[in-house]
Amino acid sequence: MVQLTRIYTKSGDKGKTALGNGKRVAKNHIRVDAYGTVDETNAVIGVARLHSAEHGDHENIDAMLARIQNDLFDLGADLCTPGDGTDDSPDQPALRITARQTERLEQEIDAINAGLAPLKSFVLPGGSALAAQLHVARTVSRRAERLIVELSEMETINPEAVRYINRLSDHMFVLSRYANNGGKGDVLWQPGLTR
Repeated sequence: MVQLTRIYTKSGDKGKTALGNGKRVAKNHIRVDAYGTVDETNAVIGVARLHSAEHGDHENIDAMLARIQNDLFDLGADLCTPGDGTDDSPDQPALRITARQTERLEQEIDAINAGLAPLKSFVLPGGSALAAQLHVARTVSRRAERLIVELSEMETINPEAVRYINRLSDHMFVLSRYANNGGKGDVLWQPGLTR
């Protein structure tokens, strides 16, 4: 378990930070940007959890989001450590996101989506406060995905990291529809409405 005794170390005062393997890189390195945006996604989901108290299925939604927040710390740790896990030390393997975590997202997506009203148009972010915040989480996770994919084109990473973050945005989408009365409260795009 991690134990933090000092919050500031001054080691980053010159614009560098340490990765999981101890290597120091610039704080604007694509890897740092990728796991930083995963952290931002986590924070946005934290706000969504506050709004979940308004929903009749609060406990179930909050439990899903809590699991996802924990997964996002795992994903950040994975991205913080270069490599894809194949060359990790057997004595001290890096924490990596797993297929099981992605599969859990898929199972939840399928279960939620089964009860939603069919879509007849694209959905505009909005409806309930919870749905709107889940749409923010969806878009931030998509930005994290773009950065992770960019990183994967430059360096070797755990391929499950890309799969997980891709599924996460889908999860946020179906959960936002669930938060909008099973999709009945969705705000639908009306093409050309304001011409």
